[in-house]
Amino acid sequence: MCGIVGYVGNRPCIDLLLDGLERLEYRGYDSAGVALLDDDAALALRVRSVGGIAELRGAVARHPDAEALQASRTGIGHTRWATHGRVSEGNAHPLSDDGERVQIVLNGIVENHVALRSQLRRDGAVFSSETDAEVVAHLVAGALDRGLAEAVRHAIAQLDGHFAFVATSPQEPGVLVGTRRACPLVVGYGDEERFLGSALVGLPDDLRGAHALDDDTVVVARADGLQVLDARGGIVQPRQLLLADAGAHARPSRNGHDSFMLAEIEEQPQALRRTLRAQAAAGWDVGPLARARRVSLIACGTSYHAGLVGRYLLETWGGVRAETDVASEWRHRDPDVGPGDVVLGITQSGETADTLGALRVARERGAHVLGLTNASGSQITREADATVLTDAGPEVSVAATKTFVTQVAALAGLSLRVGLARGTLTPSRAALLLDELERLPDVVEAARAASAAPIERAVERWSDEGFFLFLGRHVGLPVALEGALKLKEVAYVPSDAYAAGEMKHGPIALLREGTPVVVVATDSPVLDKLRSNVAEVRARGAHVLAIATEGAAGVIADEADELVLVPPTDPLLSPVPATVPLQLLAYGIARARGLDPDRPRNLAKTVTVE
Repeated sequence: MCGIVGYVGNRPCIDLLLDGLERLEYRGYDSAGVALLDDDAALALRVRSVGGIAELRGAVARHPDAEALQASRTGIGHTRWATHGRVSEGNAHPLSDDGERVQIVLNGIVENHVALRSQLRRDGAVFSSETDAEVVAHLVAGALDRGLAEAVRHAIAQLDGHFAFVATSPQEPGVLVGTRRACPLVVGYGDEERFLGSALVGLPDDLRGAHALDDDTVVVARADGLQVLDARGGIVQPRQLLLADAGAHARPSRNGHDSFMLAEIEEQPQALRRTLRAQAAAGWDVGPLARARRVSLIACGTSYHAGLVGRYLLETWGGVRAETDVASEWRHRDPDVGPGDVVLGITQSGETADTLGALRVARERGAHVLGLTNASGSQITREADATVLTDAGPEVSVAATKTFVTQVAALAGLSLRVGLARGTLTPSRAALLLDELERLPDVVEAARAASAAPIERAVERWSDEGFFLFLGRHVGLPVALEGALKLKEVAYVPSDAYAAGEMKHGPIALLREGTPVVVVATDSPVLDKLRSNVAEVRARGAHVLAIATEGAAGVIADEADELVLVPPTDPLLSPVPATVPLQLLAYGIARARGLDPDRPRNLAKTVTVE
């Protein structure tokens, strides 16, 4: 969630650090800071601020030692998303020990920080923040006489939790030391310079290469080289990351749009084409899925909604018993999983803490573990037995759009292969479904164009409403859940999503005259039943926005105040085009309310803490 950047090299680095932090803004944050080494004075210069990188740039420019900041060639930077401690300059990173011998930036959570803080206080440490991360600075400082690398190894041996951090000290100028445990940290290198970061996108475009770190290893970076140490202090070879895909770390672009969210909504046809091409070229072994006793799809947030669609696809096309669970619940409920089962973790970033934790539970119990992610080289690609990669390109908007549709497309392609392997699908039926899958980019493009006018009217009519109800059945239910989530995320509108058949078991009490109800009414085996549910809504005075498939619209048109028609496709693929109008609805209402959809409050793009 937090963003980390670090630099040691042969050129002044303050602008490199600030530029890297700007690249990581999409991860979500509420404060930011930098610490740079003044080699001449053998001290660290620290600048922190609440707010965005623009505020931090202003604080750097106003700093009394601004000239020294501009000259420094070693430094670390951080964007903080508050977990322990309120949002304040004092809680912003970098954090230091009370003697300012060490500066650290940390992403993650130190779970035993209360016990460590108590012990450190008994030993005389004075704390200046409310954060869990400050204990790390004191632990490293307390062992600094062993050298910075050994001090970091000493610290991580005492830490419980999941974290990545980078430390620097005026006592060792020209050195950065970093480590990680279940949170991302990568090392990039150029000519006589080294970079550390929580994501490749935070590092410059012209890297010569990059490495990922394994858990509990320690990297010692200098301008002219680096060493990676294992938990016992032995030198190990770092893991190489592939940088052939320039999009993996290129600077994100709005492509002329006013927000990343809108740019990424409009990029969905291209993202689908790339993903489908990648799928066609992939040589996955679907044997474990084809032989599986059961498949568990585990995910969080939008990825969970994609997994709900995936359950229908795997069961109907693949002929495999499937279930979908929220990762943070599944991993803590003693799940019945073991040999013969497949657990598929879905995560856009490949670093989602709860999803990774669930996969570790599955592996410990003997299940075959698969990953579905948009991030090559991410943690899930290193921990899963095999990985399915989407090719959506970098997604900067906190609200996922193109990664949702590419996840569904990838799950559909996987289900097709499983169905062929198991004999659930005949070759002729599979060929027809493959044609439908390959048409999806054009279908999505048409859905976006068809949505523009009716969604604009819906935004104008309902942008000031205080509550929305979303309804769906069958594969329409995950679409309703995703639409409600988008509206909550970017427009802050309270909204609920329900299986339409369950509405009269409670949620119907929320309806009043004029309540906007969004109904996902694409072609499905239960469309007639859904029409009856919508009639019940209308009888209570609610106003209905219906997302319907061309050709099936007649079933629902008479019950709708506003109708959005999307092109027909196989019913199990309909969540892909049907989601597009709901993305545009959330975006439009956010803009109508004067909100920035790219920076929703309290949210982070990559959730690397539990």
